[in-house]
Amino acid sequence: MKFKNLILLVIFLLTSTCTYATYLFIPMDLEQKNHLKAYGIAFFAIKKEIDVSWLLNYRGGSFMHLYNSTFEDECVIRGISYQIIADVQAAAILNEIAATESNMDEVKLTKAPKIAVYSPKSKLPWDDAVTLALTYAEIPYDVIYDEEVMNEALPKYDWLHLHHEDFTGQYGKFWGAYQKAAWYIEDVKTQEATAAKLGFSKVSQMKLAVAKKIRDFVMGGGYMFSMCSAPDSFDVALAADGVDICDVPFDGDPMDPQAQQKLNYDNCFAFTDFKLVTNPYTYEISDIDVDPTIHIKNKKSDFFTLFEFSAKWDPVPTMLTQNHQNVITGFMGQTTAFNNNRIKPHIVIMGETKIFNEARYIHGIYGNGTFTFYGGHDPEDYQHYVGDPPTDLNLFPNSPGYRLILNNVLFPAAKKQKQKT
Repeated sequence: MKFKNLILLVIFLLTSTCTYATYLFIPMDLEQKNHLKAYGIAFFAIKKEIDVSWLLNYRGGSFMHLYNSTFEDECVIRGISYQIIADVQAAAILNEIAATESNMDEVKLTKAPKIAVYSPKSKLPWDDAVTLALTYAEIPYDVIYDEEVMNEALPKYDWLHLHHEDFTGQYGKFWGAYQKAAWYIEDVKTQEATAAKLGFSKVSQMKLAVAKKIRDFVMGGGYMFSMCSAPDSFDVALAADGVDICDVPFDGDPMDPQAQQKLNYDNCFAFTDFKLVTNPYTYEISDIDVDPTIHIKNKKSDFFTLFEFSAKWDPVPTMLTQNHQNVITGFMGQTTAFNNNRIKPHIVIMGETKIFNEARYIHGIYGNGTFTFYGGHDPEDYQHYVGDPPTDLNLFPNSPGYRLILNNVLFPAAKKQKQKT
């Protein structure tokens, strides 16, 4: 009899364990000690084939998944705020989110994207906010550049970030200020050698070919994210396909005098009707970027506001704007923000500064893939200069500007979402 009772007790305990699951809940509101590391935990769980619920608009876009002591240990090690909750509490959260009157939703993150960063292998005197964020959040990535792209590396990846880059072949228009700097001379030498190795007579031709490969990657279903000079130089390069827009200091011969008239804006992802800045001494590629002096003169008013989207009907922009605050401190870059008058009408503007008539954060669809463009160079360094040291994210673990970057990193892990075109 005692043995029989013992068997029944064991069965009861096993049944109870299976029935009453516990969950790991990671808040992403102001109670979170380290927002940026929390993205790394979500990515870590997905890599371990644990589905993660991204609770859109619930406490700042919190995460929740089945409890496992490994993930709790990682939260402790990484200094991330978390709670262990019973299945009844988890069910209550999901019921609250599912209510038709709530602007909340649950998105399942099911597959960790393979990440590539398009970045030069040589050391240049600036850093990249995305690689800083990925490294700090402990999210793995590969670095690829022109040779890898031209040798068909892109199909191996799901998500691609474009490092601070100039796809027009004008070396970031740094010539006017830095033509005698050792790093600039070495960069030109390296780029020209790579172009020759790949069979191009000019760096601008190589960069255009790379831009087309990236275009095809997105068209085929890839996710692309870029900041600072990459978004506008990418579109300018595509618009200038077959047109020489580089002056003598950049490629040894004059630019096409009819270059402006020959631009094809249909080739562009996000921008249209822009005017080229042709003066080689001017640190600007086009008028897609707003006048930087506006921001310098109005630094105290330099904020941008995130739009609120319908979580149930527009899950993609909702995912990309998850944050614990919706007003973000502005920051400058070679391209600081996007002139609203140069943005195509179908592009989704997710963050803007109305008083400057500019967008800071935009998203769009191209073919079967998507792209997100983010203005500015470093969300926690208002005016990052060439040669400045990299930002130490240990000092900014709750940065709302950096959170927008990491939203994009997790976005491809979500089950395919419908979005408006």
